[in-house]
Amino acid sequence: MRRSRLLVLVALVVLVWAAPAMGQGINLAWDQCWPEGGTANKRFACDTNAGWHAIVGSFVPVAPHPHFLGIEVILDVNSVASTLPDWWQFFNPGSCRRTALMASADFTSAPQTACVDPWGGSAVGGIAAYQTVTTTPPVPNGLPSSARLLVWFALQVDNPLQELTEYYGFRLRISNAKTVGDSACAGCDVDMCITLKEIKVVDSDGSVERLSSPVQSTTVTWACGAWLWTYPPSCYHRPGCTVAARNTTWGQVKGLYR
Repeated sequence: MRRSRLLVLVALVVLVWAAPAMGQGINLAWDQCWPEGGTANKRFACDTNAGWHAIVGSFVPVAPHPHFLGIEVILDVNSVASTLPDWWQFFNPGSCRRTALMASADFTSAPQTACVDPWGGSAVGGIAAYQTVTTTPPVPNGLPSSARLLVWFALQVDNPLQELTEYYGFRLRISNAKTVGDSACAGCDVDMCITLKEIKVVDSDGSVERLSSPVQSTTVTWACGAWLWTYPPSCYHRPGCTVAARNTTWGQVKGLYR
């Protein structure tokens, strides 16, 4: 009897664990949009300069956006090391892998089985900043082990969005360049946590919807274990991973299309 009750309890836990959250919010996953098979953890042997890894962010608005113009994105990058590894130093002049991080909103080849492409291959934008302790302004938490990534994309022509529909937001592409060899940047094998903090959904009439709650997951990890023991996945609870706790320029972006 006790065994049967235990089995029922385990089954209920599995069902709750697997059930997707409903409603508005944001998702982050490796490889694909979360409901299309994206995963929360990525392991890489750090043994080649070839290839790359993709992170996909998506969003579910709570209200319709009849004049959808674009998005602003905030992601936090955190290392278990005392400083941000050279392998994770991107974008800024003098950084070890300055061109190894790219951002895109081109989902024309995506499966679109569970997420919808709001861009149609017409988005413009990219990385706005990669803030660290050495940049101006610096990473908001002031920690040498952290970075904040700011991304934006916009359309030249409004495209209406429906409420409670999951849309592709952005794709980050992390190259394996300078992983091995004489010019290698150290720290590829360091445990990292990347958290999607917010997506602002902006309309051309000036209305803004700020999304920060996870639909399923807003965190992905690199070379980090035990993510399945939390739901939604959260680096804060993960052994070997730590989480450290902008000024917007959307007015300037909108000015390009007026």
